[in-house]
Amino acid sequence: MARTETIESAAKPSESVTVQSETPLESFASICSVLVVGIFIITFIFQNFEIPSSSMEKTILIGDHVLVDRISLSPRTPWAPFVHYGDVHRGDIIVFIKPHETNLTLVKRVIGVPGDRIHLEHGVVFLNGVAQNQPYAAMPAEDGNPEDAYYPYRDDFPAVPPSMSEDVTATWAVDMPQYIQGGDLVVPAGHYFAMGDNRLVSLDSRYWGFVPQQNILGRPLFIYWSFITPSSQEYKTSVSDRVSFMAHIVVHFFDQTRWRRTFRRVQ
Repeated sequence: MARTETIESAAKPSESVTVQSETPLESFASICSVLVVGIFIITFIFQNFEIPSSSMEKTILIGDHVLVDRISLSPRTPWAPFVHYGDVHRGDIIVFIKPHETNLTLVKRVIGVPGDRIHLEHGVVFLNGVAQNQPYAAMPAEDGNPEDAYYPYRDDFPAVPPSMSEDVTATWAVDMPQYIQGGDLVVPAGHYFAMGDNRLVSLDSRYWGFVPQQNILGRPLFIYWSFITPSSQEYKTSVSDRVSFMAHIVVHFFDQTRWRRTFRRVQ
């Protein structure tokens, strides 16, 4: 049984406040309730992701940890009318499951929505015939780093056949021609065309096709922690490599955390 204690009020000695201390079973039940709520929030409302590649630089860096809203872009449900649902718009950054590869989650920027006509000319995106001003996007260079140099398939998409690029998936190489009209790629209903901000290294819709609506998990809200991480770290998957990097984080937490990026909005 719960034990009853009486605590005398210092302000009014003639009055008392009665409280009950919890039994071990009640304490355990309270902890379980908190855990259940926490798991529900993490699973269905918010989720954290670590960025392992440079495909979204300079918007999102390798080593950024982002909190993702999993509700606002989800399908509307009648049992939750209080939830603020939204549509996917051009320019939104989304987190989604890569088409035809369910074990890989990606983050890219939406360039085209259903019905849009898209093509690139020397890296510049033309949307419904109008050149887009996208200062966040990396552009090919005439000289300098070889990976920054002009590449026909990547930078004049979809003018060059997909066979010219070894990174194009076989499925997309077969499907892409049916969506080309007058030199433009037309986005079909229920799908989106997404690209990384670092266009020069990003393997995106140019290489594997459209993002289905049902593959979208949510949108990143803000960076809650950012740690300087080498680009090679994503390929170090052994237990020893992971333990070694965890030790590195512990030692260099303060001097290699990018403090200025903490709580920065992702947009």
